[in-house]
Amino acid sequence: MRRLPSWSDPIVAFRIAMALKRLAPDVVHGHGAKGGLYARLPALLPLFPTLPHPHIRVYTPHGGSLHYDPDALVNRLYLSVEKALERVTDFIPFESAYAQERFARAIGFSRAATRVVPNGLRPEELEPITPIAGAADFLYVGEWRRFKGVDTLIEALSLIRDATGEAPRLALVGSGPDEAALRACAERLGVSERLSFAPPMPAREALRLGRILVVPSRAESLPYIVLEAIAARTPLIATNVGGIPEIFGEHANRLVESDDPAALARAMIAASGMNEEARRRAAGQLAERVAENFSLTAMVEAVLRGYREALEAAGHRSAAEAVLPQRA
Repeated sequence: MRRLPSWSDPIVAFRIAMALKRLAPDVVHGHGAKGGLYARLPALLPLFPTLPHPHIRVYTPHGGSLHYDPDALVNRLYLSVEKALERVTDFIPFESAYAQERFARAIGFSRAATRVVPNGLRPEELEPITPIAGAADFLYVGEWRRFKGVDTLIEALSLIRDATGEAPRLALVGSGPDEAALRACAERLGVSERLSFAPPMPAREALRLGRILVVPSRAESLPYIVLEAIAARTPLIATNVGGIPEIFGEHANRLVESDDPAALARAMIAASGMNEEARRRAAGQLAERVAENFSLTAMVEAVLRGYREALEAAGHRSAAEAVLPQRA
């Protein structure tokens, strides 16, 4: 499955359609724009008339089309496809209220039931993490793409050097199509020797590579890395975009404006200068909020409850009971 439209899409769609025929599921749930397309396409196109139809189709957007400029021609095409697919969707669980509101404005709802189901963490992910010896001063974990704002972070690094005389060390963990552009940006700003690049790895392993995580995004839905860092008591600087304020709650005033290297540099300098007790207290406040509001158990139960309600609305009571039996 490729992120962008590809020659392989019809092949993948056919394989998924055949899998659905073999499994005859009650629920088909597609994640992300491409997964959502494959899960719902058979209901739109009469390509497979002999296929048994699932009782309900479910779609969870993960950013994707929600971040598109609706005025761009190719993005208008994507949004038109999303609108057509919504008409054959029974239930849309959104990661954040922000994503739900964006979808309502860009695409709209004609028949799908919706609810906000925030991402959740396992209990073991709430264990604190200690950085390795020699960890970088700052850390970025995620895709290397423009909307993630990594170029803003690199520019902030150069501003810190200008203000303090030395740029801090930055570890970048991930991958993406903008790696060459980011390396060129660091070279142009004279901070390339302060950067290290590492391939994708499990989040808790990556979080040990830096002392303060920076999330400089221009757009987000409800990023797992923010939840994972907070749960691990990793000090965090993040931008005020998408659903990130929903994670921070009453602490959202700590967030930084996006696409503003100077503001990000000031926040990084301030975070570096915090004493250990203040840093621990700030991290603990966020960790308590995440533990209370973003559990995997609550996420799973909310999704299953949405399945049940959609199945009942479609008249499939036995399947609804099998998905989530009524409690006594």
